[in-house]
Amino acid sequence: MTDSCKVVLVIDDDPAVGMVLAALLEQDGLGCRQAKNAAEALDVLKAVPIDVVVSDIKMPGKSGMELLPDIREGWPGLPVIMLTAHGSVPMAVEAMRLGAADFILKPFDRTEILFVIRKAIATAQVDAEGVTTFGEGTTVIGSSTGMLEVLAMVERVGPTDSTVLLRGESGTGKEVIARAIHVRSKRKDGPFVAIRCAAIPDSLLESELFGYEKGAFTGATCRKPGRIELAQGGTVFLDEIGDLSVAMQVKILHVLQEKQLERLGGTQTVNVDVRFLAATHQDLDALVSSKEFREDLFYRLNVVPLVLPPLREREADIGLLAKHLFSEITAANSKAGWVLAAEAIEWLQRESWPGNVRQLQNLVERLVVLSDGPEVSASDVQRELQRDKQTRGATERSSDAPKPDAPSPTDAQTLGEQQLAGERRALEKTLARCDNNRAKAARVLGVSRRTLYNKLQKHGLI
Repeated sequence: MTDSCKVVLVIDDDPAVGMVLAALLEQDGLGCRQAKNAAEALDVLKAVPIDVVVSDIKMPGKSGMELLPDIREGWPGLPVIMLTAHGSVPMAVEAMRLGAADFILKPFDRTEILFVIRKAIATAQVDAEGVTTFGEGTTVIGSSTGMLEVLAMVERVGPTDSTVLLRGESGTGKEVIARAIHVRSKRKDGPFVAIRCAAIPDSLLESELFGYEKGAFTGATCRKPGRIELAQGGTVFLDEIGDLSVAMQVKILHVLQEKQLERLGGTQTVNVDVRFLAATHQDLDALVSSKEFREDLFYRLNVVPLVLPPLREREADIGLLAKHLFSEITAANSKAGWVLAAEAIEWLQRESWPGNVRQLQNLVERLVVLSDGPEVSASDVQRELQRDKQTRGATERSSDAPKPDAPSPTDAQTLGEQQLAGERRALEKTLARCDNNRAKAARVLGVSRRTLYNKLQKHGLI
């Protein structure tokens, strides 16, 4: 019996291809649905939960390339793998630009196609756990001082070809800003290829980034260009660059310096015309000091540093974001006419949101799913916030005892007071570590110098 949780939709007008793929998927423990054309495929998608789509490009009527935007719009985040006997790098680039997760050339090898499908399933699961998925449009919500500074920088650096290093806590929207930079660039009509370095095992990352030649390894039945090559004329976004191994850092540095690469198992040098953007939530300065991140690569990436403020420093944006997310999620859940009460938004604005926009998005989705509606009230918000605190409390009780300088659980402090005390300690320790160099302290903390100055003032440290 197949794994009912993982179902692949195969779209191909050739019944023989559909039968072969269905048999392979069944043997590998995956479910399979088949469609002969775009219209049938859309009917299946509306009727059955699908985890991955494998679609031929050349079909009677609407082609796979024309179907791809419909799937992206109707089922955001659903990975689509393009299958074609007419494969070429230009066609693959166009498919990636339209949002395809990958592509396979006919005749396909059993090992390769199952590997690509399993990889797409794994990537979709990572997205479901917190990575935001976007369609063709890019929307940035925010009017706070911190976000206005970020948007001004996007407008300034977008038209250039400079490398930008986006820094900030997890969930602050680094990929959103990376896409905004791409849209503002002269490469906007080229592909935007996001590579989540932390989500791909190091053993597979080299072939993902640089591609491979036929025979490079078992299952490599034909040449396949890597993600960097597929981004020709566009932008490569290296997310969580701090998670790269030192060996992979050397290879990335070479591409940045020389604008050239070699496919795995190949000897031919490939010239690449791409712009690099990178992002991390880690303290790269500390990683450089500990020799875990190459200093030369750091300076190659850090041409234009851009720090994204955490949501707790964007109080004015919380209501805007909550309403925007609420509108999107209610529409996706067929709950038209639902409203988020003003009192509910006030409660959301009181929270510190350590998980940033991603945490807010998760909570708003939970409100939509679990509330009776059609109005989500302050009591609904309080209920879900309490559920969050209980979950965090259970996690904390299962962890080690607090360090000596941590607030004692018996202290009569509110959550806000404890957060302020912790923030002050972090500021004091970082300033001491940086010999009171505020510019360096701001970099270490992942905030702008203006934000650091405001916090130092708030805590009476200047």
